[in-house]
Amino acid sequence: MPSGRQGSIHLFRFVGIDVFLHWSWFLIAVFEIKARAGSYTSIAWNVLEYLALFAIVLTHEFGHALACRQVGGIADHIVLWPLGGVAYVNPPPRPGATLWSIAAGPLVNVALLPVFWGLVMLSQSLGWAATQPNLAQLLYSLLWINGVLLVFNILPIFPLDGGQILRALLWFPLGRARSLQTATLLGFVGGALFLFFAFRSQSVWLIVLAAFMLLNCWGGLKQSLALLNMAKLPRRAGLECPVCKAPPPLGDFWRCSSCGTPFDTFATQGVCPNCASHFAATRCLDCGRMSPLGNWYAPPPQIIQVGNEVNI
Repeated sequence: MPSGRQGSIHLFRFVGIDVFLHWSWFLIAVFEIKARAGSYTSIAWNVLEYLALFAIVLTHEFGHALACRQVGGIADHIVLWPLGGVAYVNPPPRPGATLWSIAAGPLVNVALLPVFWGLVMLSQSLGWAATQPNLAQLLYSLLWINGVLLVFNILPIFPLDGGQILRALLWFPLGRARSLQTATLLGFVGGALFLFFAFRSQSVWLIVLAAFMLLNCWGGLKQSLALLNMAKLPRRAGLECPVCKAPPPLGDFWRCSSCGTPFDTFATQGVCPNCASHFAATRCLDCGRMSPLGNWYAPPPQIIQVGNEVNI
């Protein structure tokens, strides 16, 4: 899986979202296009089919990104790579916001189903199978590709969309850390079954996908353990993240980017005790957002006078 924009080519920017293409995409594209060269009368149609596949993938990823923005999250770039695409989204740390940000991707494929189905029906009614066989085959292939992408993505295996939707649903009763832990543990089971199926099918791509699932499950499990440990830490009274409202933990959990010294940025007012570097903003360890230090304050409790009683 590509790590951010490294090794990627910037394609374009749309609605404030930058789209990148990983260099390895070209290598796999040549292999895949040649592998399906006999399905059309001209290889140009194979190229068009492959580009249309990634147009569907890109639309799916824009669904994630735009939904994330709709709930107040951050989503500013998408990377396409040989096995699909990745929308780098950071929704607010709430189960509903996360659920909508993830579910919007597969919902795009659901919306595309009647579109492609209608085009296939139109091609059949107009007799394109005889007069325009390449176009008829392309429309049928896109219907099939979109359906396969939808079914694959909603498999309840972390980190696929289905696994992340499951995690968001579990977040409501179990909380942020336990839901992630449960989803990743179930993901290990699903990933192992997928790996078994991949070996039985002798498919290199399915084996790579299974390895991708298992590696991300391991990363998710470590993140869930970190969240559980974070929840046990004492918190600093009178301060809260401007974004997620979580009070910061007490301790040396921030690291100076100049000298690498860990320190408590709130105890030193953003000044590294070793090299005296000053940091005007700090990152919330709960939601990952950067905010100016001056914005980290907890509003005083409201005092409401009701008759002779005072409610706080």
